Amino acid sequence: MSILKNIPKVDKVLEWPAVQTVLAAYPRSVVLKGVRTVLEALRREARGEASHVVPSEEIVAARIAAAVERITAPSLKRVVNGTGVVIHTNLGRSPLPEKVRAQLEKIAYGYSNLEFDLAEGARGSRYSHVEALLCELTGAEAALVVNNNAAAVMLALASMAAGREVVVSRGELVEIGGSFRIPDIMGQSGALLREVGTTNRTHAADYRAAVTAETALFLKVHASNFAMTGFTAEVTAPRLVELGRECGLPVMADVGSGNLVDLARLGVGSEPTIQEFVRAGVDVVTFSGDKLLGGPQAGVIVGKKACLDPMKKHPLLRAFRIDKLTLAALEGTLALYRDERQALTSIPTLRMLTAGPAELAEKGRRIVRLLRRNLSSRIEVAPVKGVSQVGGGALPGQELPTVLLSVRVAGLSPQELETRLRSGAVPVVGRIAKGEFLLDIRTILDTDVPLLVAALKALG
Repeated sequence: MSILKNIPKVDKVLEWPAVQTVLAAYPRSVVLKGVRTVLEALRREARGEASHVVPSEEIVAARIAAAVERITAPSLKRVVNGTGVVIHTNLGRSPLPEKVRAQLEKIAYGYSNLEFDLAEGARGSRYSHVEALLCELTGAEAALVVNNNAAAVMLALASMAAGREVVVSRGELVEIGGSFRIPDIMGQSGALLREVGTTNRTHAADYRAAVTAETALFLKVHASNFAMTGFTAEVTAPRLVELGRECGLPVMADVGSGNLVDLARLGVGSEPTIQEFVRAGVDVVTFSGDKLLGGPQAGVIVGKKACLDPMKKHPLLRAFRIDKLTLAALEGTLALYRDERQALTSIPTLRMLTAGPAELAEKGRRIVRLLRRNLSSRIEVAPVKGVSQVGGGALPGQELPTVLLSVRVAGLSPQELETRLRSGAVPVVGRIAKGEFLLDIRTILDTDVPLLVAALKALG
Protein backbone atom coordinates (compact mmCIF):
# COMPACT_ATOMS: atom_id res chain seq x y z
CA MET A 1 0.00 0.00 0.00
CA SER A 2 3.01 2.32 0.51
CA ILE A 3 3.53 2.25 -3.27
CA LEU A 4 0.01 3.63 -3.76
CA LYS A 5 0.96 6.58 -1.56
CA ASN A 6 3.67 7.48 -4.06
CA ILE A 7 1.13 7.96 -6.83
CA PRO A 8 0.49 11.73 -7.05
CA LYS A 9 -2.87 13.33 -6.42
CA VAL A 10 -4.94 14.84 -9.23
CA ASP A 11 -4.46 18.46 -8.14
CA LYS A 12 -0.69 17.97 -7.92
CA VAL A 13 -0.53 16.46 -11.43
CA LEU A 14 -2.51 19.36 -12.86
CA GLU A 15 0.26 21.71 -11.68
CA TRP A 16 2.99 19.91 -13.61
CA PRO A 17 4.39 22.08 -16.47
CA ALA A 18 3.85 19.33 -19.07
CA VAL A 19 0.23 18.91 -18.00
CA GLN A 20 -0.23 22.68 -17.98
CA THR A 21 0.77 22.60 -21.65
CA VAL A 22 -1.96 20.03 -22.29
CA LEU A 23 -4.44 22.21 -20.38
CA ALA A 24 -3.62 25.11 -22.68
CA ALA A 25 -4.62 23.04 -25.71
CA TYR A 26 -7.67 21.10 -24.44
CA PRO A 27 -10.73 21.78 -22.24
CA ARG A 28 -10.04 21.33 -18.52
CA SER A 29 -12.79 18.70 -18.17
CA VAL A 30 -11.15 16.56 -20.84
CA VAL A 31 -7.67 16.86 -19.31
CA LEU A 32 -9.11 16.05 -15.90
CA LYS A 33 -10.65 12.88 -17.34
CA GLY A 34 -7.30 11.95 -18.89
CA VAL A 35 -5.46 12.52 -15.61
CA ARG A 36 -7.91 10.40 -13.61
CA THR A 37 -7.77 7.63 -16.23
CA VAL A 38 -3.96 7.45 -16.08
CA LEU A 39 -3.77 7.65 -12.28
CA GLU A 40 -6.34 4.88 -11.92
CA ALA A 41 -4.30 2.73 -14.31
CA LEU A 42 -1.20 3.38 -12.17
CA ARG A 43 -3.11 2.27 -9.06
CA ARG A 44 -4.17 -0.96 -10.78
CA GLU A 45 -0.57 -1.63 -11.78
CA ALA A 46 0.64 -0.97 -8.23
CA ARG A 47 -1.91 -3.36 -6.73
CA GLY A 48 -0.90 -6.11 -9.12
CA GLU A 49 2.88 -5.93 -8.61
CA ALA A 50 4.62 -6.04 -5.23
CA SER A 51 7.79 -4.49 -6.65
CA HIS A 52 6.03 -1.87 -8.77
CA VAL A 53 7.81 1.45 -9.22
CA VAL A 54 5.81 4.58 -9.96
CA PRO A 55 6.92 6.01 -13.35
CA SER A 56 8.60 9.38 -13.55
CA GLU A 57 6.72 12.65 -13.89
CA GLU A 58 7.79 12.81 -17.53
CA ILE A 59 6.38 9.37 -18.34
CA VAL A 60 3.11 9.97 -16.48
CA ALA A 61 2.63 13.34 -18.22
CA ALA A 62 3.22 11.68 -21.61
CA ARG A 63 0.60 9.05 -20.78
CA ILE A 64 -1.83 11.80 -19.84
CA ALA A 65 -1.23 13.61 -23.14
CA ALA A 66 -1.82 10.35 -25.04
CA ALA A 67 -5.00 9.67 -23.04
CA VAL A 68 -6.33 13.14 -23.83
CA GLU A 69 -5.62 12.61 -27.53
CA ARG A 70 -7.55 9.32 -27.44
CA ILE A 71 -10.48 10.93 -25.66
CA THR A 72 -10.72 13.79 -28.15
CA ALA A 73 -10.05 11.76 -31.30
CA PRO A 74 -13.12 11.34 -33.56
CA SER A 75 -14.80 7.98 -33.19
CA LEU A 76 -15.71 7.88 -36.90
CA LYS A 77 -12.45 7.49 -38.83
CA ARG A 78 -11.13 7.12 -42.35
CA VAL A 79 -10.25 3.44 -42.91
CA VAL A 80 -8.21 1.74 -45.63
CA ASN A 81 -10.33 -1.15 -46.91
CA GLY A 82 -8.07 -4.00 -47.88
CA THR A 83 -10.69 -6.70 -47.35
CA GLY A 84 -11.70 -7.02 -50.99
CA VAL A 85 -15.38 -6.52 -50.11
CA VAL A 86 -16.34 -3.63 -52.38
CA ILE A 87 -19.63 -2.60 -50.74
CA HIS A 88 -18.56 -3.23 -47.15
CA THR A 89 -21.47 -2.39 -44.84
CA ASN A 90 -19.25 -2.28 -41.72
CA LEU A 91 -16.81 0.08 -43.44
CA GLY A 92 -19.41 2.56 -44.70
CA ARG A 93 -20.49 0.84 -47.94
CA SER A 94 -19.82 2.97 -51.02
CA PRO A 95 -17.21 5.77 -51.03
CA LEU A 96 -18.61 8.87 -52.69
CA PRO A 97 -17.32 10.06 -56.07
CA GLU A 98 -14.65 12.74 -55.82
CA LYS A 99 -16.73 14.84 -58.23
CA VAL A 100 -19.40 15.48 -55.58
CA ARG A 101 -16.89 16.97 -53.07
CA ALA A 102 -17.18 20.58 -54.25
CA GLN A 103 -20.99 20.55 -54.16
CA LEU A 104 -21.01 18.94 -50.72
CA GLU A 105 -18.73 21.67 -49.37
CA LYS A 106 -20.95 24.41 -50.80
CA ILE A 107 -24.06 22.95 -49.20
CA ALA A 108 -22.41 22.02 -45.89
CA TYR A 109 -20.78 25.37 -45.14
CA GLY A 110 -23.50 27.77 -46.20
CA TYR A 111 -27.24 28.17 -46.57
CA SER A 112 -29.04 26.44 -49.43
CA ASN A 113 -32.41 26.33 -51.18
CA LEU A 114 -33.24 23.03 -49.47
CA GLU A 115 -36.93 23.87 -49.13
CA PHE A 116 -37.10 27.18 -50.95
CA ASP A 117 -38.36 27.62 -54.50
CA LEU A 118 -36.02 30.23 -55.95
CA ALA A 119 -38.22 30.79 -59.03
CA GLU A 120 -41.38 31.46 -57.03
CA GLY A 121 -39.81 32.96 -53.92
CA ALA A 122 -41.88 30.61 -51.78
CA ARG A 123 -41.51 27.42 -49.78
CA GLY A 124 -40.44 24.44 -51.90
CA SER A 125 -39.89 20.71 -51.44
CA ARG A 126 -36.56 19.12 -50.59
CA TYR A 127 -37.52 16.10 -52.66
CA SER A 128 -37.71 18.11 -55.87
CA HIS A 129 -33.91 18.38 -56.10
CA VAL A 130 -33.52 14.78 -57.29
CA GLU A 131 -36.98 13.77 -58.51
CA ALA A 132 -36.58 14.92 -62.12
CA LEU A 133 -33.13 13.35 -62.34
CA LEU A 134 -34.37 10.02 -60.99
CA CYS A 135 -37.27 10.02 -63.44
CA GLU A 136 -34.89 10.82 -66.29
CA LEU A 137 -32.54 7.96 -65.40
CA THR A 138 -35.13 5.30 -64.59
CA GLY A 139 -38.03 6.19 -66.87
CA ALA A 140 -40.42 6.44 -63.90
CA GLU A 141 -43.27 8.96 -63.63
CA ALA A 142 -42.39 10.09 -60.11
CA ALA A 143 -39.69 9.67 -57.47
CA LEU A 144 -39.14 10.21 -53.76
CA VAL A 145 -36.12 9.77 -51.49
CA VAL A 146 -35.90 8.91 -47.79
CA ASN A 147 -33.07 8.01 -45.42
CA ASN A 148 -32.64 4.31 -46.31
CA ASN A 149 -34.29 1.49 -48.20
CA ALA A 150 -35.94 -0.04 -45.13
CA ALA A 151 -37.68 3.31 -44.63
CA ALA A 152 -38.62 3.39 -48.33
CA VAL A 153 -40.25 -0.04 -48.06
CA MET A 154 -42.04 0.85 -44.84
CA LEU A 155 -43.35 4.17 -46.18
CA ALA A 156 -44.60 2.58 -49.39
CA LEU A 157 -46.38 -0.22 -47.53
CA ALA A 158 -47.85 2.14 -44.93
CA SER A 159 -49.18 4.39 -47.68
CA MET A 160 -50.53 1.67 -49.96
CA ALA A 161 -51.49 -1.21 -47.70
CA ALA A 162 -52.00 -0.24 -44.03
CA GLY A 163 -54.63 -2.53 -42.52
CA ARG A 164 -54.80 -4.66 -45.67
CA GLU A 165 -53.02 -7.72 -47.02
CA VAL A 166 -49.80 -7.77 -49.04
CA VAL A 167 -49.18 -10.94 -51.01
CA VAL A 168 -45.54 -12.06 -51.15
CA SER A 169 -43.74 -15.30 -51.96
CA ARG A 170 -42.37 -17.28 -49.01
CA GLY A 171 -39.09 -17.53 -50.86
CA GLU A 172 -38.76 -13.74 -50.84
CA LEU A 173 -39.26 -13.08 -47.13
CA VAL A 174 -35.63 -12.11 -46.74
CA GLU A 175 -33.63 -10.75 -43.84
CA ILE A 176 -31.48 -7.78 -44.82
CA GLY A 177 -28.51 -6.23 -42.97
CA GLY A 178 -28.71 -5.59 -39.25
CA SER A 179 -31.36 -8.31 -38.70
CA PHE A 180 -34.11 -6.27 -40.37
CA ARG A 181 -36.64 -8.66 -41.86
CA ILE A 182 -39.25 -7.98 -44.50
CA PRO A 183 -42.06 -9.42 -42.31
CA ASP A 184 -41.01 -7.14 -39.43
CA ILE A 185 -40.94 -4.04 -41.62
CA MET A 186 -44.30 -5.00 -43.05
CA GLY A 187 -45.74 -5.43 -39.57
CA GLN A 188 -44.52 -2.00 -38.49
CA SER A 189 -46.08 -0.44 -41.58
CA GLY A 190 -49.51 -1.75 -40.59
CA ALA A 191 -49.76 -4.02 -43.62
CA LEU A 192 -50.80 -7.65 -43.18
CA LEU A 193 -48.51 -10.35 -44.55
CA ARG A 194 -50.03 -12.99 -46.79
CA GLU A 195 -47.44 -15.63 -47.71
CA VAL A 196 -47.89 -17.73 -50.83
CA GLY A 197 -46.04 -20.59 -52.46
CA THR A 198 -43.22 -22.53 -50.84
CA THR A 199 -39.68 -21.62 -49.90
CA ASN A 200 -38.26 -22.75 -53.23
CA ARG A 201 -41.18 -22.56 -55.68
CA THR A 202 -43.94 -20.01 -56.15
CA HIS A 203 -46.26 -19.80 -59.16
CA ALA A 204 -48.64 -17.19 -60.58
CA ALA A 205 -51.57 -19.36 -59.48
CA ASP A 206 -50.42 -18.98 -55.86
CA TYR A 207 -50.73 -15.21 -56.06
CA ARG A 208 -54.09 -15.39 -57.81
CA ALA A 209 -55.51 -17.79 -55.22
CA ALA A 210 -54.53 -15.46 -52.38
CA VAL A 211 -56.47 -12.45 -53.69
CA THR A 212 -59.45 -11.37 -51.58
CA ALA A 213 -61.32 -8.14 -50.97
CA GLU A 214 -58.64 -7.36 -48.34
CA THR A 215 -55.70 -7.61 -50.74
CA ALA A 216 -53.87 -4.31 -51.26
CA LEU A 217 -50.97 -5.25 -53.53
CA PHE A 218 -48.49 -7.85 -54.76
CA LEU A 219 -44.95 -7.45 -53.40
CA LYS A 220 -41.84 -8.80 -55.08
CA VAL A 221 -38.56 -8.78 -53.13
CA HIS A 222 -35.43 -9.21 -55.21
CA ALA A 223 -33.10 -11.78 -53.64
CA SER A 224 -30.08 -9.50 -53.70
CA ASN A 225 -28.35 -10.96 -50.64
CA PHE A 226 -28.73 -14.70 -51.23
CA ALA A 227 -29.01 -17.15 -54.10
CA MET A 228 -31.38 -20.10 -54.36
CA THR A 229 -30.48 -22.90 -56.76
CA GLY A 230 -31.84 -26.29 -57.72
CA PHE A 231 -35.55 -27.07 -57.94
CA THR A 232 -36.83 -23.48 -57.88
CA ALA A 233 -39.46 -21.30 -59.52
CA GLU A 234 -40.47 -17.67 -59.13
CA VAL A 235 -42.87 -15.29 -60.79
CA THR A 236 -40.96 -12.66 -62.73
CA ALA A 237 -41.72 -8.97 -62.37
CA PRO A 238 -43.34 -8.70 -65.87
CA ARG A 239 -45.57 -11.71 -65.17
CA LEU A 240 -46.53 -10.38 -61.73
CA VAL A 241 -47.45 -7.05 -63.33
CA GLU A 242 -49.71 -8.89 -65.80
CA LEU A 243 -51.33 -10.72 -62.92
CA GLY A 244 -51.72 -7.48 -60.98
CA ARG A 245 -53.52 -5.87 -63.91
CA GLU A 246 -55.83 -8.87 -64.20
CA CYS A 247 -56.66 -8.68 -60.49
CA GLY A 248 -56.82 -4.87 -60.34
CA LEU A 249 -53.89 -4.68 -57.91
CA PRO A 250 -50.69 -2.59 -57.91
CA VAL A 251 -47.32 -4.31 -57.84
CA MET A 252 -44.42 -3.18 -55.67
CA ALA A 253 -40.81 -4.38 -55.95
CA ASP A 254 -38.08 -4.02 -53.34
CA VAL A 255 -34.99 -4.28 -55.52
CA GLY A 256 -32.45 -3.56 -52.80
CA SER A 257 -29.13 -2.73 -54.41
CA GLY A 258 -30.13 0.04 -56.83
CA ASN A 259 -28.35 -0.94 -60.01
CA LEU A 260 -28.59 1.52 -62.92
CA VAL A 261 -25.98 -0.09 -65.21
CA ASP A 262 -26.02 -3.40 -67.11
CA LEU A 263 -23.27 -5.09 -65.11
CA ALA A 264 -23.61 -8.40 -66.98
CA ARG A 265 -22.39 -6.64 -70.12
CA LEU A 266 -19.33 -5.59 -68.14
CA GLY A 267 -18.64 -9.09 -66.83
CA VAL A 268 -19.85 -8.51 -63.27
CA GLY A 269 -22.62 -11.04 -62.64
CA SER A 270 -26.24 -10.58 -63.56
CA GLU A 271 -28.09 -8.02 -61.48
CA PRO A 272 -31.34 -6.55 -62.85
CA THR A 273 -31.48 -2.80 -63.35
CA ILE A 274 -34.05 -0.44 -61.91
CA GLN A 275 -34.96 0.52 -65.47
CA GLU A 276 -36.01 -3.09 -66.17
CA PHE A 277 -38.53 -3.05 -63.32
CA VAL A 278 -39.92 0.31 -64.43
CA ARG A 279 -40.23 -0.86 -68.06
CA ALA A 280 -41.98 -4.00 -66.83
CA GLY A 281 -44.72 -1.77 -65.43
CA VAL A 282 -44.03 -2.25 -61.72
CA ASP A 283 -45.99 0.47 -59.93
CA VAL A 284 -43.55 1.14 -57.10
CA VAL A 285 -39.83 0.26 -56.99
CA THR A 286 -37.64 0.81 -53.92
CA PHE A 287 -33.85 0.56 -53.67
CA SER A 288 -30.76 1.78 -51.80
CA GLY A 289 -28.57 4.72 -52.71
CA ASP A 290 -25.34 3.44 -51.17
CA LYS A 291 -24.99 -0.02 -52.69
CA LEU A 292 -24.53 -0.61 -56.41
CA LEU A 293 -25.70 2.94 -57.09
CA GLY A 294 -22.50 4.11 -55.40
CA GLY A 295 -23.94 7.12 -53.60
CA PRO A 296 -24.82 8.04 -49.99
CA GLN A 297 -27.12 6.08 -47.70
CA ALA A 298 -30.62 6.75 -48.96
CA GLY A 299 -33.83 4.97 -49.81
CA VAL A 300 -35.20 5.69 -53.26
CA ILE A 301 -38.79 5.16 -54.40
CA VAL A 302 -39.68 5.45 -58.08
CA GLY A 303 -42.83 4.53 -59.94
CA LYS A 304 -46.31 5.65 -60.87
CA LYS A 305 -47.33 9.16 -59.86
CA ALA A 306 -50.70 7.96 -58.55
CA CYS A 307 -48.89 5.71 -56.07
CA LEU A 308 -46.18 8.15 -54.99
CA ASP A 309 -48.32 11.26 -54.52
CA PRO A 310 -49.96 9.89 -51.32
CA MET A 311 -46.52 8.93 -49.98
CA LYS A 312 -45.39 12.54 -50.29
CA LYS A 313 -48.19 13.53 -47.90
CA HIS A 314 -47.84 10.61 -45.49
CA PRO A 315 -46.98 11.46 -41.84
CA LEU A 316 -44.12 8.94 -41.84
CA LEU A 317 -42.27 10.88 -44.52
CA ARG A 318 -41.13 13.49 -42.02
CA ALA A 319 -39.65 10.79 -39.79
CA PHE A 320 -37.81 9.31 -42.76
CA ARG A 321 -36.83 12.50 -44.53
CA ILE A 322 -33.41 12.90 -46.09
CA ASP A 323 -31.01 15.67 -45.03
CA LYS A 324 -29.34 18.32 -47.17
CA LEU A 325 -25.88 16.71 -47.30
CA THR A 326 -27.30 13.37 -48.40
CA LEU A 327 -29.36 15.12 -51.05
CA ALA A 328 -26.31 16.96 -52.34
CA ALA A 329 -24.29 13.73 -52.51
CA LEU A 330 -27.15 11.82 -54.14
CA GLU A 331 -27.82 14.50 -56.73
CA GLY A 332 -24.13 14.66 -57.62
CA THR A 333 -23.85 10.88 -57.92
CA LEU A 334 -27.00 10.54 -60.02
CA ALA A 335 -25.83 13.28 -62.39
CA LEU A 336 -22.80 11.16 -63.28
CA TYR A 337 -25.13 8.47 -64.66
CA ARG A 338 -26.19 10.76 -67.50
CA ASP A 339 -22.98 9.57 -69.18
CA GLU A 340 -22.40 5.88 -68.46
CA ARG A 341 -18.70 6.14 -69.32
CA GLN A 342 -18.32 8.90 -66.76
CA ALA A 343 -20.23 6.89 -64.16
CA LEU A 344 -17.99 3.85 -64.67
CA THR A 345 -14.81 5.86 -64.23
CA SER A 346 -15.94 8.39 -61.59
CA ILE A 347 -18.06 6.36 -59.17
CA PRO A 348 -15.66 4.36 -56.95
CA THR A 349 -18.00 1.41 -56.45
CA LEU A 350 -18.51 0.90 -60.18
CA ARG A 351 -14.83 1.46 -60.91
CA MET A 352 -13.78 -1.14 -58.34
CA LEU A 353 -16.37 -3.68 -59.50
CA THR A 354 -15.42 -3.39 -63.16
CA ALA A 355 -11.63 -3.27 -62.74
CA GLY A 356 -10.16 -5.98 -64.95
CA PRO A 357 -7.22 -8.38 -64.33
CA ALA A 358 -4.69 -6.31 -66.31
CA GLU A 359 -5.60 -3.08 -64.48
CA LEU A 360 -5.42 -4.77 -61.08
CA ALA A 361 -2.10 -6.42 -61.91
CA GLU A 362 -0.56 -3.09 -62.90
CA LYS A 363 -1.95 -1.41 -59.79
CA GLY A 364 -0.50 -4.22 -57.68
CA ARG A 365 2.95 -3.86 -59.24
CA ARG A 366 2.87 -0.10 -58.70
CA ILE A 367 1.94 -0.42 -55.02
CA VAL A 368 4.51 -3.17 -54.38
CA ARG A 369 7.29 -1.04 -55.92
CA LEU A 370 6.26 1.93 -53.78
CA LEU A 371 6.12 -0.12 -50.59
CA ARG A 372 9.48 -1.78 -51.18
CA ARG A 373 11.12 1.62 -51.72
CA ASN A 374 9.68 3.07 -48.51
CA LEU A 375 9.65 0.19 -46.03
CA SER A 376 12.36 -1.43 -43.94
CA SER A 377 13.72 -4.89 -44.70
CA ARG A 378 11.61 -6.24 -41.80
CA ILE A 379 8.51 -5.89 -43.97
CA GLU A 380 7.97 -8.11 -46.98
CA VAL A 381 5.19 -7.59 -49.53
CA ALA A 382 4.41 -9.85 -52.46
CA PRO A 383 1.47 -10.03 -54.92
CA VAL A 384 -0.63 -13.22 -55.00
CA LYS A 385 -3.83 -14.17 -56.80
CA GLY A 386 -7.18 -14.16 -55.05
CA VAL A 387 -10.84 -13.16 -55.28
CA SER A 388 -12.89 -10.15 -54.17
CA GLN A 389 -16.56 -10.00 -53.23
CA VAL A 390 -19.23 -7.47 -54.18
CA GLY A 391 -20.75 -7.22 -50.68
CA GLY A 392 -23.61 -5.04 -49.48
CA GLY A 393 -26.16 -7.74 -50.16
CA ALA A 394 -25.55 -7.54 -53.91
CA LEU A 395 -24.64 -10.32 -56.33
CA PRO A 396 -24.38 -13.07 -53.67
CA GLY A 397 -21.74 -15.68 -54.43
CA GLN A 398 -20.15 -13.58 -57.16
CA GLU A 399 -16.36 -13.78 -56.97
CA LEU A 400 -14.15 -11.30 -58.80
CA PRO A 401 -10.56 -12.33 -59.66
CA THR A 402 -8.14 -9.95 -57.98
CA VAL A 403 -4.58 -9.28 -56.82
CA LEU A 404 -3.78 -9.59 -53.14
CA LEU A 405 -0.76 -8.29 -51.26
CA SER A 406 0.74 -10.77 -48.84
CA VAL A 407 2.31 -8.76 -46.00
CA ARG A 408 4.83 -10.24 -43.58
CA VAL A 409 6.62 -8.43 -40.76
CA ALA A 410 9.54 -10.01 -38.94
CA GLY A 411 8.62 -10.76 -35.36
CA LEU A 412 4.86 -10.40 -35.86
CA SER A 413 2.34 -13.16 -36.45
CA PRO A 414 -0.42 -12.52 -39.01
CA GLN A 415 -2.84 -12.02 -36.13
CA GLU A 416 -0.54 -9.48 -34.41
CA LEU A 417 0.00 -7.68 -37.72
CA GLU A 418 -3.76 -7.49 -38.31
CA THR A 419 -4.30 -6.03 -34.83
CA ARG A 420 -1.48 -3.47 -35.18
CA LEU A 421 -2.70 -2.22 -38.55
CA ARG A 422 -6.31 -2.11 -37.40
CA SER A 423 -5.29 -0.05 -34.36
CA GLY A 424 -3.20 2.53 -36.22
CA ALA A 425 -3.78 6.26 -36.63
CA VAL A 426 -5.47 5.44 -39.95
CA PRO A 427 -6.74 1.88 -39.51
CA VAL A 428 -5.91 -0.59 -42.28
CA VAL A 429 -8.33 -3.52 -42.43
CA GLY A 430 -7.36 -6.68 -44.29
CA ARG A 431 -7.99 -10.38 -43.93
CA ILE A 432 -6.12 -13.48 -42.79
CA ALA A 433 -6.27 -16.62 -44.95
CA LYS A 434 -4.09 -19.73 -44.93
CA GLY A 435 -1.76 -18.22 -42.37
CA GLU A 436 -1.14 -15.00 -44.29
CA PHE A 437 -2.21 -11.40 -43.77
CA LEU A 438 -3.65 -10.17 -47.07
CA LEU A 439 -4.69 -6.83 -48.53
CA ASP A 440 -6.90 -6.76 -51.62
CA ILE A 441 -5.74 -4.31 -54.28
CA ARG A 442 -9.26 -3.95 -55.69
CA THR A 443 -10.64 -2.07 -52.68
CA ILE A 444 -7.58 0.08 -51.94
CA LEU A 445 -8.36 3.48 -53.41
CA ASP A 446 -5.61 5.57 -55.01
CA THR A 447 -5.97 8.06 -52.17
CA ASP A 448 -5.45 5.18 -49.70
CA VAL A 449 -1.98 4.30 -50.96
CA PRO A 450 -0.06 7.04 -49.02
CA LEU A 451 -2.06 6.10 -45.92
CA LEU A 452 -1.12 2.44 -46.40
CA VAL A 453 2.57 3.32 -46.76
CA ALA A 454 2.43 5.40 -43.53
CA ALA A 455 0.62 2.64 -41.64
CA LEU A 456 3.19 0.01 -42.62
CA LYS A 457 6.08 2.39 -41.92
CA ALA A 458 4.75 2.87 -38.38
CA LEU A 459 5.34 -0.85 -37.75
CA GLY A 460 9.10 -0.11 -37.77
